[in-house]
Amino acid sequence: MLVLLAVQAVAALVAPLVVRALGRTAFVGLALVPAAAFAWILTQLPAVLAGRPVVEGFTWIPALGVDVAVRLDPLSALLSLLVTGVGALVVLYCARYFTPSSGGLPRFAGVLLAFAAAMLALVWADDVVVLYVCWELTTIFSFLLVGHDAHKRASRAAAMQALTVTAAGGLTMLVGLVILAEAAGTYRLSAIVAAGPSLGGAAVTAGVVCVLVGALSKSALVPFHFWLPSAMAAPTPVSAFLHAAAMVKAGVYLVLRLAPGFAADPGWRPVIAIAAGVTMLLGGIVAARQTDLKLLLAHGTVSQLGFILLLAGAGTRDAALAAVALVLAHALFKSALFLTVGVIDRCAGTRDLRELSGLARRAPVLAVVGTLAAASMAGMPPLFGFVTKEGAFEAFLHRAYGSWASVVLALVVLGSVLTVAYSSRFVLGAFTGVFTTTAARTEWIRPGALFLAAPAVLGLASLVAGFVLGGFTPLLTAYADGLAASYPTPLELKLWPGLTLAFGLSVLAIVLGMVLAVPRIADRLATFRPLDAIRSEVTWRALVHALEKVALRVTVRTQRGSLPVVLCTILGVLLLGPGLVLVLSGALGDIRVDRVADSPGQVVMAVLAVVSTVAAARARRRIAAVLLVGGLGYGVAVIFALAGAPDVALTQALVETMTLVVVVLVLRRLPADITEHHSGRRRLARLAVALPVGVLVALLGATALGARTQPAVSLAFPSQAYAFGEGQNVVNVTLVDIRAWDTIGELSVLLAAATGVASLVFLNRRTGLPPGGSRRRRRRTTVDPAPGGGFGWLRGPTLERLARRSRPGPEPTERSLLLEVVTRLVFPTIMVLSIYFLFAGHNAPGGGFAGGLLAGLALVVRYVAGGRYELGEAAPVEAGTLLGAGLLLAGLSGVGGLVLGGEVLQTAVLEVTLPVLGTVKFVTSLVFDIGVYLIVVGLVLDILRSLGAELDRRTDPSAAVVAPERTEVGS
Repeated sequence: MLVLLAVQAVAALVAPLVVRALGRTAFVGLALVPAAAFAWILTQLPAVLAGRPVVEGFTWIPALGVDVAVRLDPLSALLSLLVTGVGALVVLYCARYFTPSSGGLPRFAGVLLAFAAAMLALVWADDVVVLYVCWELTTIFSFLLVGHDAHKRASRAAAMQALTVTAAGGLTMLVGLVILAEAAGTYRLSAIVAAGPSLGGAAVTAGVVCVLVGALSKSALVPFHFWLPSAMAAPTPVSAFLHAAAMVKAGVYLVLRLAPGFAADPGWRPVIAIAAGVTMLLGGIVAARQTDLKLLLAHGTVSQLGFILLLAGAGTRDAALAAVALVLAHALFKSALFLTVGVIDRCAGTRDLRELSGLARRAPVLAVVGTLAAASMAGMPPLFGFVTKEGAFEAFLHRAYGSWASVVLALVVLGSVLTVAYSSRFVLGAFTGVFTTTAARTEWIRPGALFLAAPAVLGLASLVAGFVLGGFTPLLTAYADGLAASYPTPLELKLWPGLTLAFGLSVLAIVLGMVLAVPRIADRLATFRPLDAIRSEVTWRALVHALEKVALRVTVRTQRGSLPVVLCTILGVLLLGPGLVLVLSGALGDIRVDRVADSPGQVVMAVLAVVSTVAAARARRRIAAVLLVGGLGYGVAVIFALAGAPDVALTQALVETMTLVVVVLVLRRLPADITEHHSGRRRLARLAVALPVGVLVALLGATALGARTQPAVSLAFPSQAYAFGEGQNVVNVTLVDIRAWDTIGELSVLLAAATGVASLVFLNRRTGLPPGGSRRRRRRTTVDPAPGGGFGWLRGPTLERLARRSRPGPEPTERSLLLEVVTRLVFPTIMVLSIYFLFAGHNAPGGGFAGGLLAGLALVVRYVAGGRYELGEAAPVEAGTLLGAGLLLAGLSGVGGLVLGGEVLQTAVLEVTLPVLGTVKFVTSLVFDIGVYLIVVGLVLDILRSLGAELDRRTDPSAAVVAPERTEVGS
């Protein structure tokens, strides 16, 4: 099973390449992927029906007890057959639905196959976490498929609407599943269901309701029904697959899966009965009024989903049998109908029943297929839909809902009447032209055999299924027999049940439904204005408008543009939230202080840090305040060093220095003095917030340390450092070996931060190399004799060239020859030291991060000495190149472990004996550290060029006149 899922995922990755190479014809070959899965599932049915479910899996997160576990039992086998069978036909259908010039087909193919794989994994999942992951994957892929035509506003809005509703429902479902898993003591879904009857209490009921909210939102039941009709903006293959056979069945599947264990819970039946009953009637009424064939089917799907969930939620054996039969029938006839509408839309150019006429004569095969599928939806004998509707009536006659059985049965009969009405309206409107309001003849392009193949197979399946019930009924009853019986005689699905009360109700529903489908009555129903209030788009717009209104009011009241107000609000919430809990919980009494400090030096540095903090708060000049805050950071670095953490102290000192540089670069654009003076009352008010917050943070830290009951994980790091990466620097080995995945994530965040900083400064794009940087080979001279030029290796513009404005640069009077000479002399030494930190960091203080920061400080010195021109000479490379190369190098270094037989990002040690150097040991994590080094240098360079060089360029009067040269004379 896991191999099959892997094959499906690989096919999704390869699909865009195949479609790009072969065009739309590639869909024919891609259809073989779900078809192969369908065939494999058929081979497993004998074992499944014999009571031997197929189970596979492996441990994913051992600490949390999460396994990648899959299970093929009768229910998951039925749903997976629908996903793969209908999926194969839909993919085949795409080969002719789309035209050769259709845009975005490669991406569409990949996403469609990825959705099929995610849906298959969802119905196979036997772990709560895996189920949720697959659940949200289907949501994301559905979002991409619905929004396939991204240039259309309707498609974008529909995709966002579906994503918002189903993702919110999925999060609610996750909360419920976790509650049930914790109550059952296991995260295995099958074990949770088995333990369900023995569970009880308010928490379990709350968990059940949360799960049902997720299921109802996924299956588009009231009040979440509005997203499904709007999703009809998607291409027709998406509607046929996702909104008839697959995604909307996920909620039904979850209810069916949990029903054996939780149908008796007090929160189960009321929620499902009310939501499903209202949805069934509401969807049927709106469907009977539609003129767009696709919207008619969409609202009909909403109604049918309510019908199915009303059966699935009953929790009885007979209702469950009728529910799974209706799931199968609905997938067959509704997929066929959607595909039929797709053919009509492509070949007639419209799907408005008021513009269609004569299709029964010009497209007889399509008319037969569509009529068969619609008749099955209406429950006409001898189609499979008739069998399932008879079974549903019998189930409700068997008191599936106890004392409410009569009321529920009446609702079901009324819903069946509406189903017949909109089914008849579909056939009459699509093929007979009785609703046509135009005299123009409908244009028709004859469809090919491949275009008609998928709807024909599904439509004929609705007819054939009624005559071969014995072939698949055991699969349906295998699931239903797991629920308690509510009637002495078990329900059996029959093509001809005889003259029973259920048959009489079916005849009544058919007759009344056909009456409602009479054109004159149907037109009056369509123009009945009071029903406009229940339109789905009205509901959604009202909800969004209300949400925007509330958000605007909250924003206006809380975000007033004052930084002190915002900070006080955040800190006030911190005090009233965690602070209040900390005081009321009594945890403060557990705080124990073993020692104040490890050495007198730490006390001295702590006092100096406090003094720096107080002085910074009272400073009147911005630069003084920044330097005082920096004193606090350096004090912390010294405390780290005195505590025996030189590597952390070095990094802290370098980060503090770089922070000071960045802040000073920003302060150049601000006034030197802090001109805003506040009264003593305002200062006391801020102190009243700041002081308690500081005390609270200290208490939280002490409480967290005192609350530890297990040995710290870090105690094992010294021994693991050498075991994992054969290094003696615990900090560095932790970053590049023990927690390498975390470091990869942090590097990505660093890259995003660099991009964000540059985006805030550069208006259009990065300026690339700053003035002075050149990629071409420079001509070399030993001396530049012109005044102000200096020696050749202190490259700068001459007075004569400045006068001609042939090359912009700093004025000679602004240059400090002594500073530039010292900088040029010191710069190579700092860079060599940074390289030493890079290579020595595995066993001594240093590493890629510290080395990169030191190299960045060297660039800062060059910038301070000569501005953006000097920076361009020091680093003639684009920051983006360094950032991208660093991330790529760090990521590719993870492959080294795999090549050498280990795991991803696992360090490998290579030892070689060289003639002169002797035995040399090389660890592959050094490559990872080099990537870190490049990213840090690129980040510093990006900051210098954005906050420094770019701002200099904007304030340079010559920069607006003269473009920087790409070549210059120099040594």
